[in-house]
Amino acid sequence: MKSGGSSFASPTKRRWRGLVIGVLGLVFLSMLVPLVFLLGPHNGFQSPGYASEQSSVSNPIGRYEKYSIADTPNQSKRDRSRHVDDLVRRLAPTITKDLFKKSMHDSKNETISSSTVSSTDQKRGSSAPKREVPQSSPSKSNTSVGGPVHITDSPKNAEESGNQCELKYGSYCLWRREHREDMRDAMVKKLKDQLFVARAYYPTIAKLRGQDKLTREMKQNIQDLEHIFSEATTDDDLPPHTKKKLQSIEAVIAKAKSFPVDCNNVDKKLRQIFDMTEDEANFHMKQSAFLYQLAVQTMPKSLHCLSMRLTVEYFRSASDVETSLSEKYSDPALHHYVIFSNNVLASSVVINSTVMNAKESATQVFHVLTNRQNYFAMKLWFIRKTYNEATVQVLNIEDLNLDKDQLHPSLPVEFRVSYQARMDYLSTFSNAHYLLPEIFQNLKKVVVLDDDVVVQRDLSPLWSLNMGGKVNGAVQQCSVKMNMLKSYLGKNNFNENSCAWMSGLNVVDLDRWRGLDLTKTHQRLVKELSTQDGQNEAVALRASLLTFQDLIYVIDENWVLSGLGHDYGINSQAIQRAAVLHYNGNMKPWLEMGITKYKHYWKNFLIKEEQFLSDCNISS
Repeated sequence: MKSGGSSFASPTKRRWRGLVIGVLGLVFLSMLVPLVFLLGPHNGFQSPGYASEQSSVSNPIGRYEKYSIADTPNQSKRDRSRHVDDLVRRLAPTITKDLFKKSMHDSKNETISSSTVSSTDQKRGSSAPKREVPQSSPSKSNTSVGGPVHITDSPKNAEESGNQCELKYGSYCLWRREHREDMRDAMVKKLKDQLFVARAYYPTIAKLRGQDKLTREMKQNIQDLEHIFSEATTDDDLPPHTKKKLQSIEAVIAKAKSFPVDCNNVDKKLRQIFDMTEDEANFHMKQSAFLYQLAVQTMPKSLHCLSMRLTVEYFRSASDVETSLSEKYSDPALHHYVIFSNNVLASSVVINSTVMNAKESATQVFHVLTNRQNYFAMKLWFIRKTYNEATVQVLNIEDLNLDKDQLHPSLPVEFRVSYQARMDYLSTFSNAHYLLPEIFQNLKKVVVLDDDVVVQRDLSPLWSLNMGGKVNGAVQQCSVKMNMLKSYLGKNNFNENSCAWMSGLNVVDLDRWRGLDLTKTHQRLVKELSTQDGQNEAVALRASLLTFQDLIYVIDENWVLSGLGHDYGINSQAIQRAAVLHYNGNMKPWLEMGITKYKHYWKNFLIKEEQFLSDCNISS
């Protein structure tokens, strides 16, 4: 009987063992599958918004890539901090830190300002009508920032100047300082500090003979605070007796300090707490900077809604016949303005502000060049709207019959250039701008406007400029000189004393451009610079600066006031005197993150009588 029972039980045990192993296997798989999903390729990030639309095949600097976030249970906060730092760096790629080391050494004692530029360097342009030079009032910080590409100097200078945050994170630091909120957890932080100190002293006090009462008292205070922190994160969540708890633990810590303790042990514990807190603070700083960059470089939901609603309405509407104005589009006797944009409202504000301040709008023709995604929305908007007697043409640059083997259509590019304790924000031509002579073959001269400008004066005097054989009439940014970019621009020949120039408002002589064949020159420079030293993040900036070397006609700086997209210190008098306001920087006026005190200058020219705006919650 026993042997029979034993032989019967053996297969039963094996079956139960098999079931247990199977259940454990299922449990393991149920934990593994979500983990693989979280840590696998699905955990990438790619923004489909405004910034990504600006990028192109030949200009990868503004393109977001997928970055996996591999958080494991054993991963420390230092590892996560390094990961977020990598995300911030990739979102806004940084040129090597010692990029300007050589050139900065040569000019480290040189003070850069617009007043140092000699009037004999280049021929100055005509003055804006009855305007003084717009000057910005001194701000708390001399840094100006924010863009897809950063050219940074050695961090040593940043530490010495006290502007390390601006040099590393750009306009995020300026925005954070202006929007700093009152601390809502001051008492919570104070209690945590006391808890950390008590934990540091407790192991030593517990070993002392005859101090059982103090040990129990300290342990009880630690447990009470831990219980409070399990339910409270802000001061409003704290129980009413919190102040007594604070006084109690302070008294206990004071008693503990009166005893001889192992200083090495306490010092080690406090250093661990300090390092942990510092790593956590750095992690949250980098995370916040990343989210800020995400907010300012993506299209707002309301603008995306507007574009989609207009596109749907265009195909649904039966009255989509556009009046033929082909003669005006190619008439060289008229004043032609070119705008590259994928933002319906931004381009509308540029056109409206230009027309409203023009003495005669009948001679104005605006050419809005956009991408395929926004073409039909743009087209319907400008069919429905009239701007006095001005003419508006919308072109899909991706469908134009152009030679695009080397140049891929893209929107204007902006760069944050930082050196020593100062940063400047430069906007320049993109690859698409070098297609202008081919797109407008019958035109001799055009004025190129960025979509982040507001015109406050009549621009007709620009058409009577005698540019003396120069190609590009632009405002110079003499805080950035070519000798500062010496190691960055490569071995090409250039005038080291010349200044960098800005887009935003540019008078372009297309006849002279064609005669010099600058498009081919730009193509050659792009190809050369893309292969030099493997640094191709800012090819557009380098190629543009070198293409127009000695071909810039300097427009008087009264015409354009820049910095309204990043500089909080511009005074209202300077804004009122300026002919054109340029919102270069991250904080565009149509974004929630835009600088509030400058927004109304932009909103003044926003067309408010439009049902689509209210449907998409766009406030005017």
